[in-house]
Amino acid sequence: MKSTIYYGPRDIRVEERPVPTVKDPGDLVIRVVRTCVCGSDLWPYRGQDVNTAGTPIGHESIGVVTEVGSDVTAAKAGDFVIVPFPISCGECAACKAGFESSCLNGGYFGAAEGEGCQSEYLHVPHANGTIVNVSEALAAGDIPGAPASPKDFTDEMLADLLTLSDVMGTGYHAAVSAEVKPGSTAVVFGDGAVGLCGVLSAKLLGATRIIAMSRHEDRAAIARDFGATDVVPERDDAAVERVMELTGSGADAVLECVGSAQSFGTALRVGRPGAVIGRVGLPHGVDIPAEGTFYRNIGIKGGPAPVRTYARQRLLREVLAGAIHPGRVFTKTYTLDEVPQAYADMDARRVVKALVTVSEV
Repeated sequence: MKSTIYYGPRDIRVEERPVPTVKDPGDLVIRVVRTCVCGSDLWPYRGQDVNTAGTPIGHESIGVVTEVGSDVTAAKAGDFVIVPFPISCGECAACKAGFESSCLNGGYFGAAEGEGCQSEYLHVPHANGTIVNVSEALAAGDIPGAPASPKDFTDEMLADLLTLSDVMGTGYHAAVSAEVKPGSTAVVFGDGAVGLCGVLSAKLLGATRIIAMSRHEDRAAIARDFGATDVVPERDDAAVERVMELTGSGADAVLECVGSAQSFGTALRVGRPGAVIGRVGLPHGVDIPAEGTFYRNIGIKGGPAPVRTYARQRLLREVLAGAIHPGRVFTKTYTLDEVPQAYADMDARRVVKALVTVSEV
């Protein structure tokens, strides 16, 4: 099979690797239908994070089950499934609490040899605690407007479903962690796919004023379509001043979807006293001042998103019913052979998020 392999900064190759098989009774294998490149994949691509040369990369995929282990009850061969980016056992305290992204026995796709999602086939450990079974959700027949079968999925719906493996769930985690409520004012840092999904999520949770921090009109346009009422292109002190002009005393909820020191430092300053920051951007050089947050009663929550929990609780139904279209964050489509170019295009900000077509349902 073809698989995307990381060799070093700006050195991504598509190579032939053996088709994976079930290794343990709790595993399954899928034929990948759609995958994509994530903004967090760009950290090792740019040399800002360390990754091991020669390892498969990618952590977002949807596809059709081809083989199941004897202990797998969550899916059968032929089922259409979402593979969230965390590998989770489903049995530990973290998983039972709905924080499977911090599973005590799991890990993450794209971080271990043999588990890269940007491939034709994918081996999925801990299948019962990891996958989301879309076929099962459709078979229940209780989602108005949902397609009858995965065979009826349009390209648009496949793109929407793929976002549930990471970016939509991660944006939603930012909004949930920031405690967005009906009537809230929310500020969203980051105009990449996660930040844009954060805007959509704030809208889903009832925010009535949503300020998107963006200086790129193509991304700002998507933010407005997703529910942003205001777009602020300024940075640093000017950004804080502008948000205060719009809100009076600061936002109720702050969604930090970047992870840089600059972004987080500004996020700390735009919330009103008692606001909560929902942080989902992978932190790089972030320093959180204890006294600055203490005296303003600023809360900070978040981390790797439990996207499986959010998909099962709400987001899968929203997508299958056609109520939301987070797949709009994909602004260009590539083949698997073109994945190195997809990385280059995302790195140069020529696309918001690169969708990769691998096979058909």
